[in-house]
Amino acid sequence: MPKMRYVILQQNQELQFVEMPEDYAYQLSALNLRLNKEIDKLTAENVPDLPLAVAECDSLELLREQYSLESGLDYINRLERAFAAIQEQNYPLISLLTEIRALQAQLEQWYEEEEERAH
Repeated sequence: MPKMRYVILQQNQELQFVEMPEDYAYQLSALNLRLNKEIDKLTAENVPDLPLAVAECDSLELLREQYSLESGLDYINRLERAFAAIQEQNYPLISLLTEIRALQAQLEQWYEEEEERAH
């Protein structure tokens, strides 16, 4: 079984838990911090609210029913859709989308390879 890490994100008082392949968790945290740094520069009306990465850990046991674990690929797909929908004119949004899509492609490949290994 592949080793996973967990990225904990906070948006207001809500927590989100994202399960990432160990080798990619840091990339998600770094991407999240970069997006949070750059999002204030966007001038479009439909800029999504972003949670902030607050922690990473090697193991996670959720004790409250209101919390759930989201796969890294599901999270990055949702993030890509949100940023692709932004109608930005004044900021080079393509650079942020490129970073999101690069991690998305890496995760897609990782999950495909894991699926092949399982068969």
